[in-house]
Formats: sequence, C-alpha cells, structure tokens
Amino acid sequence: MYQALYRKYRPTVFDDVVGQNIVVNTLKNAINYNHINHAYLFSGPRGTGKTTIAKIFARSVNCLEPVDGVACGKCKNCLYSFSKECMDIIEIDAASNNGVDEIRELRSKVGILPSELKYKVYIIDEVHMLSIGAFNALLKTIEEPPEHVIFILATTDPQKIPATIISRCQWYSFKKISNDDIVKRLTEIVNDESIKVDEKVLGKIAQASDGGLRDAIGLLDKLRAYCTDEITLDDFYEINGEVNEEELRKLEKLIFSFDVSEVLSLVEKYYRDGKNLVQVVKQLMLLIKDELFNHYINSDELIFEESELVNFLNLLNEHLVELKKADDVKLSIEIFLLHYMNEHKNPETVRSEAVHSQPKSTEEVYIRPKKEEKTISTEAVEKQKEVKTLSTEIVKKTNEQIKKYEELMLIRSKNTMIEAVKDELNKETVNLDKLNDYTFEPNNGYLACELLDGKVRASSPKNIIISYDYEGMVDKLSNHFNKLNDFYNEKTGSLKKIAFITTTKWNELKQEYINLHKQGKQFEYQEEPILNSLEEDVKINNESDDLINQTIEMFGDLVEVE
Repeated sequence: MYQALYRKYRPTVFDDVVGQNIVVNTLKNAINYNHINHAYLFSGPRGTGKTTIAKIFARSVNCLEPVDGVACGKCKNCLYSFSKECMDIIEIDAASNNGVDEIRELRSKVGILPSELKYKVYIIDEVHMLSIGAFNALLKTIEEPPEHVIFILATTDPQKIPATIISRCQWYSFKKISNDDIVKRLTEIVNDESIKVDEKVLGKIAQASDGGLRDAIGLLDKLRAYCTDEITLDDFYEINGEVNEEELRKLEKLIFSFDVSEVLSLVEKYYRDGKNLVQVVKQLMLLIKDELFNHYINSDELIFEESELVNFLNLLNEHLVELKKADDVKLSIEIFLLHYMNEHKNPETVRSEAVHSQPKSTEEVYIRPKKEEKTISTEAVEKQKEVKTLSTEIVKKTNEQIKKYEELMLIRSKNTMIEAVKDELNKETVNLDKLNDYTFEPNNGYLACELLDGKVRASSPKNIIISYDYEGMVDKLSNHFNKLNDFYNEKTGSLKKIAFITTTKWNELKQEYINLHKQGKQFEYQEEPILNSLEEDVKINNESDDLINQTIEMFGDLVEVE
C-alpha cells in the first residue's frame, strides 16, 4: 500500500528534526543530565513537529543506552517502542476524547506500571479541545503523577488551556519553519524519490506552506500525483489555485490604470477557472512587496508611484482579515477594488470623511451607588494623598526608566552596526548556542532560556545585537538586562555589551543603514548613557506596597487607593 510522503519521511530521531534546534537541544540535554520533567506542553503552528518530537522524546527517555540524548535504536526498549505492539507510549486525540469520562478512565490506568519500558508516556494531542470538566479531572494527575508516568500535551492554541494546567508543565514553544529549511528538506525528498521538479517550485511550495513542513511535503505529494513528468510552475499554480506571474502583473497594471471593467472581468475569469481568490490576493501583495523591496534596496525603477503602491498594499493588508471571514469572497474583493479604483482614479479626490466626521465622545460617566455617609478622619485623608502621590511618582519614574532603556538599546545597536564584522557575528552565534548547556541551572537557567529565545543579528568587537519577535519579551528583559549581559559573558567568555531589540526595530535599523550607505554615510557613534536595570528600583515599589497595605489595614474601606 502506498504511504504518504509526510508519513514516510517523518523523523524518528532528534537529528532528523528540521527547524526546532532550541527545543531539540533542550530535550536532549534533559535526557543527558537525567532532568526529566513529569509534564511537558508543546505549542506552535500545525506541521512544525510537536507530535513528532513528542514521540521521539518518549522513545529516547526509555532508551537503555542513549548517546548524547539520542535513542540508540538497538536496545530492547528501542525496538519495543518502535513496534506496533508498544503499550507504554499512548497517543490520545483530545478532539475526539474530550469528555470527563475519558479523562477519568485515563486516571484509572495511570497507576499501572509500564509493561516493558521505564516510563509510560501519555501524548495528548490537540489538548485545548478538552472540556473544562476534563481539564479539572486531569489537573491533579498532572500535578502529582506516579514516578513512572510522563505527560506530553500538544496544542496549536495554548490560549485555551487553563493557567493551572500550564503552570504544572514545562512549556516549549515551536516556531514556524523557515522557507530555506523547508526547501532543503524537500530537495532531500525529491532526490530520494527521484521526482523531477523545477527548483522554483520548491520555493513556491515552501512559501505556500506558511512554515508548516507537513503541509509542504503534503503539497509535494499532491503535485507528484497530478504530474506524470516533471513538475513545473504551471502545475503548482494549477493545483494551488494561484495565477502565474504574467497574469499577476497584468492584474496589477489594470488596477493602477483604474480600468474597472477589465479588472472585474479578470476577477470573474479567475473565479470561473477555480482559482483561490484569497491566495491570488496574497500573491498580489507579495508581488508589490517585492517590487518595493527591490526599489529600496537595489534602487530598481518602479512602474507605478511608490506612495500609490504603499497605500494600496496597506489597504489590501487590512482588508485581508475581513476577506478570510467573508461568506462571498469574490463579492468582497470586487467591492474593495471598485472602491479603491473609484476613489483614486481622480487625483483631485479628497477624502472628506477624515475632515468632516468628528468622533463623538463615547466616554461613559460612572456614578457610584449611594452609600451610608461615613466620617473620614483628617489623618486618613492625608494618608490617602500620600499613597496617591507616591504611586504617581513610581509610575512616572518607571516610564522614564523604560524610555531611557529603549534609548540605550537604540544607541548600542547603532554603535554595533558601525563596526559590525561577519566573523564576529558567526562567533557570537556559536556562543549563544553554548547556552543550551546551562538551561537547567537551578538559579540562572531562566537567563539561558531568555537569551536562547533571541537571535544574534550583528556583532562588533565591542557589542552584540540580539533581536526578539515580540515587544513584550524585550520589555521583560529591561528588568534585568545587566544580569543577562553578565551571565552571557560569564558563560561564553565574551566581554561585549548586548543590545536587546525587537525584530521589527532591527529591520528598521537595517533599512536605515542601507539608505545611509547608498548616500555614502553611516550612523554617528554616540556615547552610551549609564542606566541600571529596572529591578534595581524594586525597593521603592516595595515601600509603596507596604504603605498601601498599612493604609488599608488602618482605615479599611474608608480609604480608596487608586
């Protein structure tokens, strides 16, 4: 019987896993140093390896002679764990077993010792599908399971999991797999399977899969079944409901020529031909994005006005969210294009809405319910004023500190880019990877994990830039950035200062650097301001909390602390 490619090429050992190096290295270290937790939570987009790594981990923890955290594949436990008769690695689909009764049945079996292996491992897939009652039934078991049991919970939607469950698990966040990694893996598969394919098709498959390797391999399998000879770009466009580049440029030209009749005819043609209209819109956005990037970076000439392209791209991006939810996608696209072309075909058109429509105040006044009048002593009033004043000062000081922190990180980043060297970047990338060995340190393991969540972007002989995808993470690091810097230098032997910035800010700085370089200029070196981590000002906050608590204790609900 034919086996689907994504099943045939599913990794069986850690070394075969693609694009999840941090998760893999941490789990291998856990096995190496015998730091096995009782419960794990794997979250991330579909097709990124959550269930696959869960199975590999389940086999590896049971291996009698693991090598660097990797199962040997030869011992009796490995052979048994790979067999279909294995009863000690149990995979449960929470989508179809989401009731209280199913979890109670699981709890009744947890106490039974493994039949052959050291650990009995329960892999609960799509765990967010469990009902609230089922989560409550599972809670105590996850908190204190028998020593021979390990739980691995996998989900694509961790927001739906109760915090009480998450707090009892060691949480690993899986990221989308990069297009380069996907193309590399697809190339290995087509070579093994002797599939003839245009190289450009693999890049298109990676782009369409949106970071999901399983989706990418599945699409390759679909194309293989559709094509008897070599897989071409036209085959990809046909199967994926997309249009070729020539058609796409034709659509772009008609839109910016404001030819309403021809644009609507083309949309109608795509609809009749069975094209995925949402996918066509995404293609158009990528085409315009590439044109703008080539203009900014390579100084390529634009066929249409830059401001016009940017404006259209922004509007289309905003509309895309509504488009995905629309009952009639074709109608939604037609209305959007009609509105855009009608509004912009006359250059004298003025958007009167922004001028004439003044937002009305929607602020509601809250009226406190009447209560019995109470006499508040002068002392209570003065105490209350003191608390409010101190609280205001603390908030003001914290905001000023955060502003100075952001200024320091920006100055340090620009100073780094002035003297950045590729060899230094490579060296610090290796250094960051070394921190995997310290993730289990009792006191400072969290520092290693926080640093490993970032990516080294540039390095000079004096400084390093590490970026993070989320602004909240960079804000969190502001509390102890000096401690993070000292920890990094201690473990890697470096003597550099680190700039922590968001990936968005890095991209902005990179673009600014490129623009200056084209003009024969560069960033001006600036002296860094002296700044302490925010955690060094915690004492003041604690004093405020003590004062507030004392006030409430003294005067009860007579005093309202804001």
